[in-house]
Amino acid sequence: MLMSTIVDGGLYRESTFMLQGLFSPELIANRNCFVLTVGAIMVGVACLSMAMGVLAARCSAIATQGFARNMRSTLLGKIESFSFSNIDHISTPQLITRATTDINTLRDTMRQSLVTLYRAPVMVILATVMSFIVSPGLAPLLLICIPLLVVLMVILLKVGQPRFKRMLKMMDGMNQAVRENLVASRVVKAFVRGGYESKRFDKTTDDLRQAQLGAGRLFTLSGPITMGIMWTCSVLILFFGGREIIFRTTGLLTGQLVSLVNYAGMAVNSLSMISWLVMSLSRAQASLVRINEVLDEEIDITDGPSDAAVESGSIDFEDVCFSYTRDPDKLALRHVTLHIASGETIGVIGGTGEGKSTLVSLIPRFYDALSGTVKVDGRDVREYTLENLRSGVSMVLQNGSLFSGTIADNLRWADPNATREQMQAACAIARADEYIDRFPDGYDTVLAQNAANLSGGQRQRIAIARALLHDSPVFVFDEATSSVDMESEELILDTIRELAQSRGKTVIMITHRMANAEHADQVVVLEHGKSVERGTHTELMTADGVYAKLFTTQADIENFGEGHARRVLQVGSRKQELSDDSRTEGGAARVSAEAGMTVDRLQSALPTASVGGSEQASAETPAGVANSDSSSKMSTFQVIRRLLKEARPLAGLMAAASTAGTIGHLSATFLPVFGIIAAFALTGNPVWGM
Repeated sequence: MLMSTIVDGGLYRESTFMLQGLFSPELIANRNCFVLTVGAIMVGVACLSMAMGVLAARCSAIATQGFARNMRSTLLGKIESFSFSNIDHISTPQLITRATTDINTLRDTMRQSLVTLYRAPVMVILATVMSFIVSPGLAPLLLICIPLLVVLMVILLKVGQPRFKRMLKMMDGMNQAVRENLVASRVVKAFVRGGYESKRFDKTTDDLRQAQLGAGRLFTLSGPITMGIMWTCSVLILFFGGREIIFRTTGLLTGQLVSLVNYAGMAVNSLSMISWLVMSLSRAQASLVRINEVLDEEIDITDGPSDAAVESGSIDFEDVCFSYTRDPDKLALRHVTLHIASGETIGVIGGTGEGKSTLVSLIPRFYDALSGTVKVDGRDVREYTLENLRSGVSMVLQNGSLFSGTIADNLRWADPNATREQMQAACAIARADEYIDRFPDGYDTVLAQNAANLSGGQRQRIAIARALLHDSPVFVFDEATSSVDMESEELILDTIRELAQSRGKTVIMITHRMANAEHADQVVVLEHGKSVERGTHTELMTADGVYAKLFTTQADIENFGEGHARRVLQVGSRKQELSDDSRTEGGAARVSAEAGMTVDRLQSALPTASVGGSEQASAETPAGVANSDSSSKMSTFQVIRRLLKEARPLAGLMAAASTAGTIGHLSATFLPVFGIIAAFALTGNPVWGM
């Protein structure tokens, strides 16, 4: 309206023009002052609009970034509650994409929604109303454009969602290729397969590019179509409005025609913004479905009703069967029955893939048995809370997973309050002090990602020390010394056995080295998921069964008899050195650190710091299974509802952003309307001046 006023009243000097009643006759008579006054009002309104726009942008930025942070925290909290079977169901690359790309998509959609969802409909309605006020004869042309844009939005919503879903699936594939290439970079270089991996990656990126182009075509087409509709509407208004001005058929003024074109542009442009929002909602719908699959994933392992803690460490397997796919015809464990008394040391022997790691993963409930019962301290493991159960079991797996940070930080995963003396005692038992003391920074040495600056044996020794710091009733060593040299391995296992006997700890050792199980209280042999033999080393050798054949074969291949005798001599010599050292001043403390840890020196760790719970699944766990699409259908209303639910803590900021943006836009466009109403109320005279 101000544009119409300055054009008709200031430039063309019409006798009547819009908003004429707001200005005094003296001001209108002075052309320059009138133009400057109206121009100053327009600048003031524009400044107000800019200020409100800045406020809206700031509020929306804070709100949407907070929304993304809350969503990521919610998603990670859900993932941390997953059991191993849940993680097998949704692969790691998919989880990474959903925690990054999909949440970023929701964040961008939320920001656009704050700008558009409230303001654009208001702008369409008010612009249409003002068009009818300015020119009731030409305004109906807008009603032709609006249905066309609505049809366009419906088509975009229907066609866009499947394309965006395919694009995100291709992004999962690319992330998986990158992750595998980085994790297995040494293998790729060792087999000179860099060219093959490059071609495989090129294929995944090309698939992603094609999917992105397919989704991008919708954005590419929607813009020109919307602009075509908008300019067609403007041309029609100019054509018919120009005829009315030239031939003076309706008394339409030039400024009014300019205002009408502006209002038409505002209405169509707002509809265009809505169409872009629909496109964003279509993409957000695909992303939210994927995030919803994680948030709605049913947790199959939950806390039991009992608050009891693990104390003695006795373990019972009663006719246990297990299948990773929950299929009774594809069992990894078959009717296993086993009793492990408190304080016993058990050796578990078997070939690769026979179910050894699967067996011990049932103790801390990484998985639940398909049938049968697993008991700890005579109580079904499903009756314990996960925190109490896993706090009673310390596990060391073959990969020896360590985290970025210092060596001390990794050791404190077991006990956040562990002192330096306690860490040194645990590392002395694990023989990790031999190389830690040689590092310039000692226990403050910073480990690279995946502890790449340590050897495999060094990582395993720190993992063993971490488990010992946990000081739980049950220790599980799953090929925990496979990368350690034989001499150190013998010393480590001897000390652990002495600790178990002196402190009543239950120890389960999974190993391929038969000598490691030779001194166990009981040896269990697994074959095809069944417990085929069980007894002491002497009993099993006398039975001349599977264990005896494995032992004899390994002894022949490795010249076991001679090598074992040499290790016994070395261990005896080492023990003699320790005995002599204990007689010297200060030597007793060293022997005590290597022989065992007292309860006073190793305080129990916090329940949530269980090492067993922090390790990953062993290599016997099957690869991740592709996720189903059972929850892949969500309506646009459900998308908006889920977004608003997650954004509820930031409702105040979002309301401020939407309100400020709307006020800013309206102030530049419809503020004169409020002036008209105020002037009419004060003077009682119409101010249209027409």
